[in-house]
Amino acid sequence: MIETKIFSGGEITPYLDDVAALRIAVFRDWPYLYDGDRAYEAKYLATYSRSPESLFVLAFDGARVVGASTGIPLMDESENFKLAFRAKGIREENVFYFGESVLLPRYRGRGLGHRFFDERESYARRLGRFAMTAFCAVERRADDPRRPAAYVANDAFWRKRGYARQDDMFCAIDWQEVGAAAPTSHELRFWLRPLT
Repeated sequence: MIETKIFSGGEITPYLDDVAALRIAVFRDWPYLYDGDRAYEAKYLATYSRSPESLFVLAFDGARVVGASTGIPLMDESENFKLAFRAKGIREENVFYFGESVLLPRYRGRGLGHRFFDERESYARRLGRFAMTAFCAVERRADDPRRPAAYVANDAFWRKRGYARQDDMFCAIDWQEVGAAAPTSHELRFWLRPLT
């Protein structure tokens, strides 16, 4: 039986290593192809550990963390996530940003994706000052030869959740891909949803 638990602010600290391990495992696959690195993860997750209103929604199988979904006020996020909102005239203080949802493959198909979104959206509403939620996802060419034949993008799932794909909002993040000699820049597209 899978149990989900909510942690915020300083409560997330004991779980930083668990989330780092999940990110490394899950994002190694398409479409991220991330060749995970503990030092990179520590730097990335430090943003969440510093925020008093960060959020971890964790899925447990017994004592083991098998899934994680994160969120943070955009004001507390790194600068490269904020630039697209500034360019669109969207006030950073009105946005609650969703970091990632990562779930080990054997636990998928049990409704946890919806649960992760439900919990993050509810948390943002409880904070009482956000007008929208947002996340970004990596963009890959449709003809990329590394794309698995059975891969199904999450776009339909996100649209059903009320998120709109933004044609002109992107951020760039560097990471090292599996088999690459050095980190490269990747373009991620934003998806937005009004919280009301």
